[in-house]
Amino acid sequence: MPSTYLTHARVVLPDRVLEDSAVLIDDGVIVAIAPDGARAGHEIDLRGQTLVPGLIDLHCDAIEKEAEPRSKVLFPLDFAVAQVDRRNAAAGITTPYHALSFANSEWGVRNNDTAAQVVRSVRAFRQHSLVDNRVHCRYEVTDATSLPVLQALMDEGAVDLLSVMDHSPGQGQFKTLESYLQYMIGNHAMSREQAEEAARAKTRSKDGAVQRVETLLAHAHGLGIPTASHDDDSIHRIATMRNLGVSMSEFPITLDTARAAVSCGLPTILGAPNVLRGKSQSGSMRAIDAIRAGVASCLCSDYQPSTLIAAALAVAAQTDLTLPQAIALVTANPADACGLFDRGRIAVGLRADLVAVAQVGALPLISHAWSAGRLVFSTHYPAGLAQAPAVEPRGLVAA
Repeated sequence: MPSTYLTHARVVLPDRVLEDSAVLIDDGVIVAIAPDGARAGHEIDLRGQTLVPGLIDLHCDAIEKEAEPRSKVLFPLDFAVAQVDRRNAAAGITTPYHALSFANSEWGVRNNDTAAQVVRSVRAFRQHSLVDNRVHCRYEVTDATSLPVLQALMDEGAVDLLSVMDHSPGQGQFKTLESYLQYMIGNHAMSREQAEEAARAKTRSKDGAVQRVETLLAHAHGLGIPTASHDDDSIHRIATMRNLGVSMSEFPITLDTARAAVSCGLPTILGAPNVLRGKSQSGSMRAIDAIRAGVASCLCSDYQPSTLIAAALAVAAQTDLTLPQAIALVTANPADACGLFDRGRIAVGLRADLVAVAQVGALPLISHAWSAGRLVFSTHYPAGLAQAPAVEPRGLVAA
């Protein structure tokens, strides 16, 4: 792979921003920042654009919509994986964790057999991938049948992150029975009667959930797989999850819950769509409030990859976080949470996962993305429109 010299960019480092600077990459890694007199086999002028680390997305279930774009309409899984790979490259996400739910045979792609096939399809496609595709398996605690399936996938080395979740009505994401019913009717084309029966079945299946969670988390820990809890809705639940060895909390429901997670050393993961929309789709806390309170560690794209970079720059514009701190929510912090110490920052010796961002009208859009030094996405906007995203880095600019 020839060396590449990225020039005239606004470079976001972990602690400062370099204006009109350059980065040299060779053999898949960053070999120099702002080098004097560098030469390379390929030079790319990023004048007017901002260069940030490749984005790391710990939770996105967009792959489910690629596999099942309409309820009960399944596409070939290799086709779906290839499309979501391209989608992430264009969104600047160089390390996506594809979130796949295991919930017996509840609906569509969210059943054990199909979800396991998708996991294995992601793994099989890795040799062709544009980006570093990883798998985030989500265990629905009301399902007594998933344990052997998930244990087998973990033993195969196909699972990179495991989370436990409880979507039964009356707690977590679904605070009322009606909110659960409306979700099932709207998202999964169920009749009201079918949704009501699904709710009853979920409630009946909670027996033994604690023991199942303990067994599954112990298996993950034995293999060194990071773990997370989902939709934590109380300080008590945070304490319970922490005692079980969970290493992060995704989508905590309230500020108090998020504070409890951070105070006991659990990084929190919140949704980028929540930032862009200014509210939660399920009536939980606003992500921007958690960020302002200092209890948001990471942002994830949740269900829409394109939101990740836009949300990070919105955070820089709407809060007291500096530009490097805002970018860390989608790069360094998720890397640290999952032990990916070879990426997430623009620093000499790290993987050359890099993203160039242009301001096109009012929108920050990805113009280039490199994964381990390989250019995996490139586009050009009409002359005169593209410039560096208009975010003041608040005193951290270096000449």
